[in-house]
Amino acid sequence: MTKSTSPLENEAAQSTTALGPLVGLAREDFVGAIALLLRETASDPARTAKHMRGFGEDVVQIVTGKSELAPDPKDKRFKDPAWQYNPFFRAGAQYYLAVQKGMKNWMADLELDELERDRANFISQIIIDSLSPTNSLIGNPSAQKRLIDSGGLSLVKGLKNAYNDMVHNHGMVSMVDKRPFKLGENIAASKGSVIYRDAMMEVIQYAPTTDQVYAIPQLTIPPQINKMYINDLSPEKSVVKYQLDNGIQPFVISWKNPTKDEGHWGMDEYIASCAKALEVVSAVSGSNKVNVSSACSGGQTGAILASKLADQGDQRIGAMTFMVTVLHPKQNDIEAGALMSANGLELAKRRAAKKGIVKGNDLARGFAWLRPNDLIWNYVINNYLMGDDPPAFDVLFWNADATNLSAALMGDFLTLFETLAFTKPGEVEMAGHKIDLTKVTNDLFILGGTTDHITPWRACYRSTQLFGSKDVTFVLSQAGHMQAILNPPGNPKAKYFVSKKVGHPPAEVDDWLKGTEEVPGSWWPLWMDWLQHRSGKQVAAPKAVGNKKYPPLEAAPGLYVLEQA
Repeated sequence: MTKSTSPLENEAAQSTTALGPLVGLAREDFVGAIALLLRETASDPARTAKHMRGFGEDVVQIVTGKSELAPDPKDKRFKDPAWQYNPFFRAGAQYYLAVQKGMKNWMADLELDELERDRANFISQIIIDSLSPTNSLIGNPSAQKRLIDSGGLSLVKGLKNAYNDMVHNHGMVSMVDKRPFKLGENIAASKGSVIYRDAMMEVIQYAPTTDQVYAIPQLTIPPQINKMYINDLSPEKSVVKYQLDNGIQPFVISWKNPTKDEGHWGMDEYIASCAKALEVVSAVSGSNKVNVSSACSGGQTGAILASKLADQGDQRIGAMTFMVTVLHPKQNDIEAGALMSANGLELAKRRAAKKGIVKGNDLARGFAWLRPNDLIWNYVINNYLMGDDPPAFDVLFWNADATNLSAALMGDFLTLFETLAFTKPGEVEMAGHKIDLTKVTNDLFILGGTTDHITPWRACYRSTQLFGSKDVTFVLSQAGHMQAILNPPGNPKAKYFVSKKVGHPPAEVDDWLKGTEEVPGSWWPLWMDWLQHRSGKQVAAPKAVGNKKYPPLEAAPGLYVLEQA
């Protein structure tokens, strides 16, 4: 059985950092959105005055005790009974709700186009969330009770947590207690070895756990931000262990954390590394076919690799798995998408090129402020006001272990976003060829997550229409971004959706939905059956990892995962 997680853990796990167009957000985009609000405020004083009168009327109702404003029952910030029964706290909540109501009405009254309205709504929500009374000790009854019950110790512990974050966590509130986790022991603990290392990557082969294995191995291309051990997290959540126990031969790339001097590493270099990894895996396994699995930005990399090899007539890649990967993005796919502008993307590229890299901690900080309620204020309340430690949760430990992003690769990912390269066969050149997924005819397994805020599942579904493949399976996991992947058997709440119809998925996602069935349990067994049928015959398991040309070096998870951003 998988360990149950707290609401705080679940919320953060849905919002793990991912590499995508968000890395191209420039501060000017935020400033521009705020300037839009100020401009609209000044452009029509009568309209502003009307909404100020409406807010004033709400205040009068609150002061006289006649206000009927009440928090949404689903809003967890106001669960404490004091918000309902204590006049001081009830009034505080109503003031906040009056501001929220006034802002919403004002937004609806502004003369904006769709994109401007999305920008205004996004920025206004960040501002409103920051004003919540629950974010301060004086306005949070639960924190005040904890202060009294603990004899002041919760305040002391909260101040200590805040000091530790200032000194040891780059000023960001901690989302995870890292102390219980140690790489190679209770995280990334599957047995194996690095069998190849160069300046950009390590290739790790894992030791078989069955007497027989399938002849065609599996290579995983992880995202270039965050570490590869998301594939081998805790033993009960390890995709690697699940493959091993089902006779698959897993190999995983581990990317080096780039420094400023390595900021020139772009998609050309990463694709060359992937091709080298295929060569290593093929030589060690003795198979001329290698199945490939990838996720998020690793999926975009895998798609370019498949395109380039198909263009060259290289047929080494077998079946391909794409998890939570968007190849056909649209600006309104994500909430923050409205903030992105062509000028902002260009500025972000230039700044990154000047510095050589985008630091992993800076990426994490910027991403957190795009979802402050889930990734900032929740932890301010938990760690500082309540004096609790952040949760010790394996997914959050991995998420906090960020890596840097080379400026060149960032530029290439933003080019893919701006040009919609995967949707324009033969038009956009990258990695020494013109990208054309219609030449890729491999069998495909594509995964999306129902509550994924980073790579929304409908955007993931569009990938089904880009390839020349006839055999395409799309599965929708009932979870968020990384939780959609880390969904092993044993979770009683797990379920997924898959089409009952055989054949290529329809062009429209709603047509696909009409033909789906809800299946209780994890999607892993379905994927494993799909993968085993595309992994050749069973042969005797190798007695050791590596071979003479590629002998075992350090034990898994290798050296590169130890480097800090």
